[in-house]
Amino acid sequence: MSSEPAGSRASSTSPASSASFMSPAPRALPGRSPVSVALSLARSGRVPGPRFPAGPQTTPWPGPALPVPGPLDRLLRRSLAGGRLRPAASAGALHPVNAHLLLGAGTGLPPGRYAYQPVTHRLHPRGAVDGNVPPGALAVLTVTARRTVSQYGHRGWPLLLLDTGHAAAALVLAGAPAWCPDADGALLAAAAGLPSGRCGEHALAAVRLTPGPEDALAWWAARPPGAPPPPDAHPAPPVLRDAWDVLDALTAPARGRAVPAARRRGGAPYPDAVWRAPGAAVPPEAGTGPNGAEAGPDGAEAVAARRSAQPPFPGVPDETRLAAVARAAAAAAAAAHPPRGRATGAPAGATAGATATTAGPALAWDLVRADAPGAPRRAEDLARRAAGQAWLTRTGALLLAHGCPDDAGPAHVRHAHLTAGYAVGAAQATAARLGLASRPVGSWQHGPGGPAHLVHALALGTATEGNSPR
Repeated sequence: MSSEPAGSRASSTSPASSASFMSPAPRALPGRSPVSVALSLARSGRVPGPRFPAGPQTTPWPGPALPVPGPLDRLLRRSLAGGRLRPAASAGALHPVNAHLLLGAGTGLPPGRYAYQPVTHRLHPRGAVDGNVPPGALAVLTVTARRTVSQYGHRGWPLLLLDTGHAAAALVLAGAPAWCPDADGALLAAAAGLPSGRCGEHALAAVRLTPGPEDALAWWAARPPGAPPPPDAHPAPPVLRDAWDVLDALTAPARGRAVPAARRRGGAPYPDAVWRAPGAAVPPEAGTGPNGAEAGPDGAEAVAARRSAQPPFPGVPDETRLAAVARAAAAAAAAAHPPRGRATGAPAGATAGATATTAGPALAWDLVRADAPGAPRRAEDLARRAAGQAWLTRTGALLLAHGCPDDAGPAHVRHAHLTAGYAVGAAQATAARLGLASRPVGSWQHGPGGPAHLVHALALGTATEGNSPR
């Protein structure tokens, strides 16, 4: 995922070049929530820095490294496996997202919790479980905030949410039947068997890897915790601690719902998770390219082959292909939105309309073409808002996701960013299938060049020999 200069994915313009264009950093004022202040700061002109050690590329889990069993091998290999270049996009190719697998009977390994190592494509046991283990396999997606915040500072935590959405989309495109973007962090962390308190990882979402019961997360959450991640030997600078505070606030239980702080057998149950149907499959009409020719592989193969193209890619794709990419994004985002009249994470038996939805309005989508009237000026404004990435002025089209204002509540902020990453991941897979060059763009700041409250984007163009995806 492209954002600001980081690692080997440096853009042509330093983010400092846009500082004078942006609004000043916000102040903590009475009545403003910490999440609101943090979101305003992430969208401000303050330049991140200084950088600090990102730590290891993946979590160094001890113990044996087991082959991924057959039923899950293809799914994980085509969605999460690899080194710096992986099927799921990530800001700066830093890949902060971790997958903790909860395996029941019939998955090819003894029931228990396992940590997935994407570089080696292996599973590390974190603890067996006993009892009537639910069938099927789940993945709890966590983030190691240090990896991203080390490069992006105060702009890092929204990118962690976007990256998690991209990872969920990759799993769904590879064959996972459902995902859950808004379960309480306490439920997710307990299901993953992570210790209470800060352990360097924050649980943000869950993905159902195979069919299974609706209450499987709650069952796993009631088990004793598993082996903890190795301790972080590096000190935590203030900006990282601030990111942890924001992630804690974003995943806290919805107001008015009690969630037990400690894991225990029996007693008050954890709330049920609300699972979403995929909605990220490549649409059937995306199967043909220009002049009706067959275009590219299916969704699983498209996401496995996905690579962000090297800019610039100024050619404007034809209207048919642009429309297919936009439809894929909108369909994925709509499928991820909470059911109407139901509170995020509310119990499954809640009466429709009895509780208010806390995730906020759905995202809105705009498609900006480089050949539209006034496009050059608008592209310049958008490039400045995207941390000064000048290459956006030489892009055929830009699909924009927006609709999360600075004063949105924590549930809205979390859901909007997870959904945007998920939807742009689905859109990029569609673009890959249609032979288009594409590159996700995160870290949007305030400024003109509308629309307001930008969350995420996908740059699109026609692929040539010089900018083909890699």
